[in-house]
Amino acid sequence: MERKDFEDNYKVIKALSDVNRVMIINYLSSGEMCACKILEMFNITQPTLSHHMKILSGCGLVNSRKEGKWTHYSLNMDKIKQFQNFIFNLTNK
Repeated sequence: MERKDFEDNYKVIKALSDVNRVMIINYLSSGEMCACKILEMFNITQPTLSHHMKILSGCGLVNSRKEGKWTHYSLNMDKIKQFQNFIFNLTNK
């Protein structure tokens, strides 16, 4: 693995260092969700949810698309698989 692999995956690890973001990933594993539905599952404000989603999108774990006034989120399965491979390669020599 090259340094860039570590740097890219560090961003994912950092994004997953918050329990709310890990829970969001868990919810999105069942399929695409509107931000309004994600917001209903947490006792947080909309700006706080936007902050979490910006971090998850920024590291590539989550895709977003606008529909009207709402944003819909889904997992980026290519990035998830790449991260799984990184962890596997990191721990299996």
